[in-house]
Amino acid sequence: MRIIDAAYRCLAEAEGAPVSITEILAAAGLSTRAFYRHFESKDALFLAMFRRDGIRVMAELRSLTSTANSPAEALGALVNGMLHITADNRRRRRVLALSSGEATRARGYAEERARALAEQEELIVEILQAGQADGSFPWTDPEPDARSIRAVLGQAFEDQMTGAARDDAATVAAQITGFALRALGAERPAN
Repeated sequence: MRIIDAAYRCLAEAEGAPVSITEILAAAGLSTRAFYRHFESKDALFLAMFRRDGIRVMAELRSLTSTANSPAEALGALVNGMLHITADNRRRRRVLALSSGEATRARGYAEERARALAEQEELIVEILQAGQADGSFPWTDPEPDARSIRAVLGQAFEDQMTGAARDDAATVAAQITGFALRALGAERPAN
């Protein structure tokens, strides 16, 4: 959709400064009427952008984990998939735009972000439960372990996005996966 693509461009160019609906529409080459046909406000636009990207990321993560041969491989695929986003310049720009001050001030943003994080955590719980059921994660307590893994992964994601990470995304993904598998009592999957 042209409005959403234009909003991403405007947010990226503004580097955190406020962006008006007029600027977004000028970048899209559309009228105010076109905007209000699709969105009730700028906040609604930003939430739709966040939701759309969140749905896309979760679909990718579910696809990656569903094709894994074991829970350990699924966990590694999830970690790699999340951190791979930070290594892709186009996706990185989109994440930075959606985490800009302008976007995060949108009414409902905190709730939408919490929903997305809960969905990611639930996927981790499913992986851990599968490992518990097949005996490959003998030490797991799925729900609290999923919260811990999600927290470590979230911090690593943020470090990659801000440039604070000491290592590249692939190295950090291997470190997190190795740590998590050791904590769960599992052996690392053969690659």
